[in-house]
Amino acid sequence: MPRLFGTDGIRGIANVDLKPTLAYSLGRAAAHLLAGRGGCIVVGQDTRRSGDMFVAAIVAGATSVGVDVHSVGVVPTPALAYITGAGHFAAGIMVSASHNPARDNGLKVLDEHGLKLDEDVEDELEQLIWRAEELPAAPPEALGQAVDARGLLDLYLEHRLRLARRFNTDLHLVVDCANGSGSVAAERILSATGARVEVIFADPDGANINVECGATAPAALASEVVKRGADVGFALDGDADRLIAVDGSGRVVDGDAVLGILALDRLAADRLPNRALVVSVLSNGGLQSTVEAAGGQVIRTPVGDKNILEGMVVNGAGLGGEKSGHVIVLEHSTSGDGIVTAMEVLAVMTGSGRSLADLASQIPMLPQQQRAIPARHKDQWEGDPAIRRAIARAESRLGSSGRVLVRPSGTEPSIRVMVEGSDEALVAELADELAALAAERLN
Repeated sequence: MPRLFGTDGIRGIANVDLKPTLAYSLGRAAAHLLAGRGGCIVVGQDTRRSGDMFVAAIVAGATSVGVDVHSVGVVPTPALAYITGAGHFAAGIMVSASHNPARDNGLKVLDEHGLKLDEDVEDELEQLIWRAEELPAAPPEALGQAVDARGLLDLYLEHRLRLARRFNTDLHLVVDCANGSGSVAAERILSATGARVEVIFADPDGANINVECGATAPAALASEVVKRGADVGFALDGDADRLIAVDGSGRVVDGDAVLGILALDRLAADRLPNRALVVSVLSNGGLQSTVEAAGGQVIRTPVGDKNILEGMVVNGAGLGGEKSGHVIVLEHSTSGDGIVTAMEVLAVMTGSGRSLADLASQIPMLPQQQRAIPARHKDQWEGDPAIRRAIARAESRLGSSGRVLVRPSGTEPSIRVMVEGSDEALVAELADELAALAAERLN
């Protein structure tokens, strides 16, 4: 039986392969394992139509074993993490599929500190999910209660507003909320920096989350930044834990470039703990070369913000993240928070007096191509001799300056191929060849 938990919780197509019965079982299992009878957990969601259904199922499951459930409604994932860690909760559950399409949804479980669970705890929780009906039920007089806790969003807002008021900028921003949960927080927080803020894609209807907008589709934001004459644009994803930036000319500045900008600024001011930046194996080699040339060190981890945070803790680093736009600034948050990342970029722009385009030009990137290939047998690629031979040939053609990375997606039924090298045309050619072969061999 395949593992339920991927790199970012449990995900699937809502009401198809991710059913409310599973959310009910997760509610029972998480409440039993992490809270215990008489305890309490907190639950939040993004703006997907299926969110209410899954929250209701979690509430039913957890209360049936005697645990109170505080529902905070629509909140960014980093807000739920902050609320969980700041309160008296034994755990938090976020109902969100982040950057995925609206038909998908996901269940992310956090511990009492607002952190993602260790794998051994996930494994124990998974075993309980499969036998959730065997867990002891609370008698009628000891059932848990469902609590309307939407006011708890203010805890997160107050903390981020205090952070925002430390900055003093008059820059003009356009913020794309991806019709997701950033819509409830981004404009208010970023306006507190003093910036002139215009918000787009902040009208969620349950079905338009991430649709041709947000961090995975920044073209619309780029167009609006140019049209409105803004200094910078910021695109969040559906649950607001990612950020992709756009400069004043409409050029996209991805997570690697953002990490480079923040790292170089901190290195110059001797404010980068251990002079270390933690990134995933997907991050561009150009970022690594630039940071190392400035006297820093780059530490790579497997993909996933949980792995990034673990690498930061182990290496005493204060800054880490991924090309996708997950950025962790440890002095402010233990999770990726796109709104915090936006404020950090604004601080560098304001403090240096330089445009985002100028700052990003400090980090020349190697040509890199990524492909996501739907694959029914995504975990079988390492055992396929044709794929292994093709990877070896590609690495030989790229030479010492290039690399190939193939990995199964932790959030979708697909295989991901990344090719990086000095020759842009060759990189694209090899990425296409490997993607075509993977599609043929793994389906």
